[in-house]
Amino acid sequence: MSQFPQLDTHPGMNPGPVIQGDRWRIGVITESLIRLEWQDDGVFEDHATQMVVNRDWNAAPQFTQTVRDGLLIVDTPALRLTYDMEPFSKEGLSVVVKGIANSQMNTWHYGESQRGNLRGTARTLDEVDGETELGLGVISHDGWAVIDDSASNVIVEADTVKGEANPFGTWVVPRANQGQDLYVFGYGHRYIEAVQDFYRLTGPTPLLPRFTMGNWWSRYHRYTEAEYLELIDRFEHEGLPFTTAVIDMDWHLVDDVDPKYGSGWTGYTWNRDFFPDPERFLHTLRDHGLKTTLNVHPRDGIRAFEDGYAKAAEHMGIDPASGEPVEFDLTSPKFMEAYFDLHHQLEDEGVDFWWLDWQQGGVTRQKGLDPLWMLNHMHYLDSGRGGRWPLTFSRYAGPGSHRYPVGFSGDTVVTWESLRFQPYFTATASNIGYGWWSHDIGGHMFGYRDEELEARWYQLGAFSPINRLHSTDSPFNGKEPWNFHTETRDAMTAALRLRHEMLPYLYTMNWRAAAEGRPLVEPMYWQSPDNATAYEMEQEFRFGTELVVAPITSPIDRDVQLAKADVWLPQGTWFDFFTGRRYESAAEGGRKLEAWRGLDGIPVFAKAGGIVPLQPLGKENGPVNATGNPEHLNVVVFPGASGTFTLKEDDGTNQARPDESALVATALSLDWTGTPATFTVAPASGNIAALPAARTWTVTFRGVAPAEVTVGVNGSEADAEIAYDRSTLSLSVTVADVSVSDQITITAPHGLPYAEDPAVEDAFTVLYNAQIRYLTKERANARIRADGAGALNALHTLESTSNDHPRHDFDDSHMPESVIQAIAEPLLRA
Repeated sequence: MSQFPQLDTHPGMNPGPVIQGDRWRIGVITESLIRLEWQDDGVFEDHATQMVVNRDWNAAPQFTQTVRDGLLIVDTPALRLTYDMEPFSKEGLSVVVKGIANSQMNTWHYGESQRGNLRGTARTLDEVDGETELGLGVISHDGWAVIDDSASNVIVEADTVKGEANPFGTWVVPRANQGQDLYVFGYGHRYIEAVQDFYRLTGPTPLLPRFTMGNWWSRYHRYTEAEYLELIDRFEHEGLPFTTAVIDMDWHLVDDVDPKYGSGWTGYTWNRDFFPDPERFLHTLRDHGLKTTLNVHPRDGIRAFEDGYAKAAEHMGIDPASGEPVEFDLTSPKFMEAYFDLHHQLEDEGVDFWWLDWQQGGVTRQKGLDPLWMLNHMHYLDSGRGGRWPLTFSRYAGPGSHRYPVGFSGDTVVTWESLRFQPYFTATASNIGYGWWSHDIGGHMFGYRDEELEARWYQLGAFSPINRLHSTDSPFNGKEPWNFHTETRDAMTAALRLRHEMLPYLYTMNWRAAAEGRPLVEPMYWQSPDNATAYEMEQEFRFGTELVVAPITSPIDRDVQLAKADVWLPQGTWFDFFTGRRYESAAEGGRKLEAWRGLDGIPVFAKAGGIVPLQPLGKENGPVNATGNPEHLNVVVFPGASGTFTLKEDDGTNQARPDESALVATALSLDWTGTPATFTVAPASGNIAALPAARTWTVTFRGVAPAEVTVGVNGSEADAEIAYDRSTLSLSVTVADVSVSDQITITAPHGLPYAEDPAVEDAFTVLYNAQIRYLTKERANARIRADGAGALNALHTLESTSNDHPRHDFDDSHMPESVIQAIAEPLLRA
């Protein structure tokens, strides 16, 4: 039996809910998910395909079937299918989705365009400057979506392939018979359920290793070993944490390749002029806490100048003395053996995973087999051999690609238009289950230099699925923060540090994605499907269970010296994650507002009762790049409601398929509504050997007034350090060196009341920085102090003239609209 790792597949449908004729078959997989097949020869497909791996759910969906007037009618609680039992046609095959009140298009007719589809994602953003067309998702305004799997190759067990022995156990081959194979998702506006069932059909998102949640450094640049290690030292000196070193193509021979072999784009031989001792280099990076991925463009196969050529040639039956190339052929198991053997030798030197940079089209020697998909599939499985934690880094290759994370979105153009598209692009990808995009943060090439743009891109990166900085080799395009002016540099540094601090929260959301089918980044309409405003907020998204993010994607307004993001807050109480300012969204449909922020600000909002665990950067938590389970946690807690959060950690062994035996869970809970109010850190449960024996806990209640608190450990009073920060309205309680098996209880005998809103002070700050006339500021400030929010209407006609100052000194002195809107935010937020 092959030892090569395999996909977990259960492709045969449960025969119970299957309705079948001579040439058609209908599988009622769930009450909302229907499989439709037509085969002229009546031979139906029961193998796993490139997209679908699990059709047997052991489910018993409710449905009835009747035949009336030559029509088959299949009725479930969610949909009604009508079929004339002839070759599929728009006249003879339709599905009505029930319960869609606000759509006149809730009926799908075969072949109909999917105008209401909320889209999915795209193969690449290479050279995209702004928007690009997206593929289909599994959810729709109209309640139905159709995914066509007819052209997929199938995955079969095979001892031989094209006369070659197959050591991989299974192989991907064309379908024996061409036909139609469709999946109709009729989930109405139950978007979350639709995506979760898509995962069940196509395979779950794997759990990613913890290091992937940190900052990645990448640049298309001809680094030498000395230069790269000097860069890593500089990052550490600056206190900038990185966990992943991405080495672009110049690690291997490029320009030194004899033209008789073609270009140096493909390569597997270290450039010893740059890296004299590759193994030493890779181990040094590991000593600094970094995992390493190398770029490969495999199209040109294995050529005679490569270090591993002779072995590969002999394996393929080629005389090495001939210099004949070993041609790249993904359809040949024999070639794939030689190919992987070459990669394994490099992995033995210290390469952790591979960046598969395939850009050479979609044709192989096998009909319908996309080389990118095959590379992703085989490389991901191979990377998990011997119990390793599998990981690849490559472009999207169609529905089902979420099984092979991480995604590389390609070489974007450096413009505001590119930045503006990425929040929408990232969130919308979740509609096809693709949750782990890695973008070229900062943009890759062309475009223009704009320091503000770069800072805002870094801030988006901090709240992206994967945060990977990247740029081209231009001497003007380096993304190191010290290449920028002070204000920009400070914003970049803060974003990189914040990303690393969020590792506990991010890793918990990683578990949620793998175990529950909920991507880290979700469109706002997932949880508010019947609210029209939620669909309008294309650049706003949910970031895990606790946060809503509206990244700034446009430049600062000169008059107010702030930039804005349009924000929609669902009904409830929300807090600025960083400052603790409270926003009330009392209306049933939520509330829209403009969030104005300086270069150091990001519009991020936490729900009332939200609990966000962070890990402070400091000696207690090890070196700056450390990714282990931390000894010191800072849990940021928001008032307004009671809440719970279960922190999930593990022992760092292979958990690509989450194994509860490796998991350690720590329940965190806030009881805010009562007097006293309490916050509890429960004893860790599960695999507590994965944690440090004791931890220091800082619990930061943000958005609260100063309050009396006491701390208990297992019911006994404990010493604690208590502090209040007025700038962030934060009450912090630190208790040190508590066993992870103990319970911590923080009690506020008189409750945790909201902080008094410093609205007038914040409005003053807006006025102070505004680039307008001083007397206009003074008059506006007087009105605001006298009338609060009631002053806003008067600001539109405010003039800075008086009896003491001739009007001609203060012409054109009306308050700019941007200044008024920025003032309105604090005055109206609560």
